[in-house]
Amino acid sequence: MKFLVDECLSPESVEIARLYGHLESTHVTWLGLTSAKDWTIARRAVDEGFIFVTNNTADFSTLYGREDLHVGLVCLNAAAGMMSLALQRRLFLLASRNSGEPSPTIRSLRSRPSRPATSTSADTTCLEADPARSAQARSAHPRVATF
Repeated sequence: MKFLVDECLSPESVEIARLYGHLESTHVTWLGLTSAKDWTIARRAVDEGFIFVTNNTADFSTLYGREDLHVGLVCLNAAAGMMSLALQRRLFLLASRNSGEPSPTIRSLRSRPSRPATSTSADTTCLEADPARSAQARSAHPRVATF
């Protein structure tokens, strides 16, 4: 399993992935895709078998919803101004731990100050720190379930 981390998230997520044995993981900027269109990045991730990690739930869940088959999409979301490096690390750590399960369902998590809640989703993992973004994710991609 390998992760491709979007430019809106820290390259430190790649280091976390590599520490957990996902050695082929990389960052969008390291592939020369800085400021590339979303569909270009999604196509590269799908074609090369990456699980794509972003905080752009609305655009990428729509793009991935059009794919017949893909390895995975992980959306790390927080309320405006809340996405600190510490929160990115925490959410990505949760995602990388849950993504290792060979299962047709993928976990959907929403971080809370105390602990994350878990539910299942068909083909997208959303880690949410903001209930409003959870609603946005569900409307953009009806099979994303967050609680």
